[in-house]
Amino acid sequence: MAGPAPAQSGGTAAPGTGETSMAPAGPPGKATLLPSGKAIPPSNAPAFVRKAIKAGNSIRKKPYVYGGGHASFESRGYDCSGAVSYVLRGAGLIKSPMPSGPMMSWGEPGKGRWITVFAHGGHAYMVVAGLRFDTSSMGSGGKGPRWRATKRSPRGFVVRHAPST
Repeated sequence: MAGPAPAQSGGTAAPGTGETSMAPAGPPGKATLLPSGKAIPPSNAPAFVRKAIKAGNSIRKKPYVYGGGHASFESRGYDCSGAVSYVLRGAGLIKSPMPSGPMMSWGEPGKGRWITVFAHGGHAYMVVAGLRFDTSSMGSGGKGPRWRATKRSPRGFVVRHAPST
């Protein structure tokens, strides 16, 4: 029995989705946002970025739940820092969930090449391979952890990244 085609050739479509069953890759440099709300990593993304995007995709339809993702990474819904924590854990960058306040001193200052976290005492969001992962509906409708193609002003946020990102 033949397996799915390699990701470079598009893989095989999952029944009824029009999306590939393997982890496809988009053009180099920036993740692609599909109409379904799923993100596809760029072809040149390192493994930790692919893992981060996979983690974000797995919770992208969960509802916003205040405190969700804080007691445990697994939750019926996520708040802002719970969602960011879930993606960072998926990338192998943290071991336990963090509220937005401690995210202000996590990692190193400034933007990362692949993953950047924006935090202040009341909210956190992140940008992974050029796509915003945020629970806020700011600029794109819908509440809960979602990939968003729209930008958001970093004004008032501390900007952080992991050393390897």
